[in-house]
Amino acid sequence: MDLSHTVLELIDFRSFSNLWYWIAIAVVWSSASHWVLGVPWDLALRAKRKGGQLEKDFQALVAINVNRILYTVDIAGMWLVGIVSFVLTGLAVMGFGYSVEFAQAVFLIAFPMSFVGALSVRTSRHIQGSDLEGDGLRKRLARHRLGVQVIGMISIFVTSLWGMYQNLVVSPLG
Repeated sequence: MDLSHTVLELIDFRSFSNLWYWIAIAVVWSSASHWVLGVPWDLALRAKRKGGQLEKDFQALVAINVNRILYTVDIAGMWLVGIVSFVLTGLAVMGFGYSVEFAQAVFLIAFPMSFVGALSVRTSRHIQGSDLEGDGLRKRLARHRLGVQVIGMISIFVTSLWGMYQNLVVSPLG
């Protein structure tokens, strides 16, 4: 038995038993929850507390990001839906059809994030259509943030169940 074989046995490169995968999931979902439509949530809270210029900056930043999201969707929305569907389908087939664990891991991050993207477009359309400002805008963003957090909790729960199942199947016990 040589050193490289021992080291490779010691380090587990499988996705669901790798600590870095779980750190990546935590970073993805905490970032998605913190950056609400591209606006940091702490800015919304500070704008509520202090008002004034912070409130104007908050509303301007929301308007910029809403317009950016809707412009992208209006120009390339159908292409984006097609490309995202193609990639997600490919990951699902490779992961669950051909049992490629890395594809399963990426799919379990990307699929729920596609719902977050759709929710962001819906919220952006609502904000632009109703000209929300101040507390109304903050409430709408808070509702969007809650939706993202619910999607994240469900996603983390399903991913952890699937990861535990995969680890049991591959382990010496399975």
